Amino acid sequence: MDAFNSFFDSQSSSRNRWTYESLKNFRQISPVVQNHLKLVYLTLCCALVGAAAGAYLHLIWNIGGLLTTLATVGCTIWLLSTPTYEEKKRLSLLMAAATFQGATVGPLIDLAIDINPSILISAFGGTALAFGCFSAAAMLAKRREFLYLGGLLSSGVSILLWLRFASAIFGGSASLFEFELYFGLMIFVGYMVVDTQEMIERAHHGDLDYVKHALTLFTDFIAVFVRILIIMLKNAEKNEKKKKRRD
Repeated sequence: MDAFNSFFDSQSSSRNRWTYESLKNFRQISPVVQNHLKLVYLTLCCALVGAAAGAYLHLIWNIGGLLTTLATVGCTIWLLSTPTYEEKKRLSLLMAAATFQGATVGPLIDLAIDINPSILISAFGGTALAFGCFSAAAMLAKRREFLYLGGLLSSGVSILLWLRFASAIFGGSASLFEFELYFGLMIFVGYMVVDTQEMIERAHHGDLDYVKHALTLFTDFIAVFVRILIIMLKNAEKNEKKKKRRD
């Protein structure tokens, strides 16, 4: 019981520290790490532009599918196995992986455009807002405060993989798919916080590999975006069915 009381006391005290002055306080982050974060988020923006280009290429040539998925995995493995001093090569591999990832998500984006293009804009805006808020929370929190969540999130990913495996063997259901969807969204939103804090902590210890860190955040962003987009498409479909029943 004392553990619960101490936990809620720490949460209430942390809320009291969230003032306008605390939002401007980055003294816990050294200037070197701040420059590293700028590089990471600039690289992340470039990767998102590459993903948008890949999605556009799918809309033109219908290239998204298994091959682009394998190409994304191949480029990612190649990037992670490339030495850090080969910076230009690693940046090129990141952009290639992002482009192939965008093409892989292309069929889902094409479906959203056919149903209602505003859904696509809302999903991207919601993802960007969530990413910005949770990343800011991770930066402003105490160092290593959320890193303990990494084990729980890894367990959550394992649960998702086992559920997907079971669905492939025994057959899935709509309720199971919906659970996977929302549970996966919660997991990857959590990863936004944990990966941001881990990136900052690694940078404090001298790991300034901004390309790898941008790749990690890009993966989180795409995972959350895809799930939000699917949820919004399912809600739009339900609303459409309700309108037809009323008519």
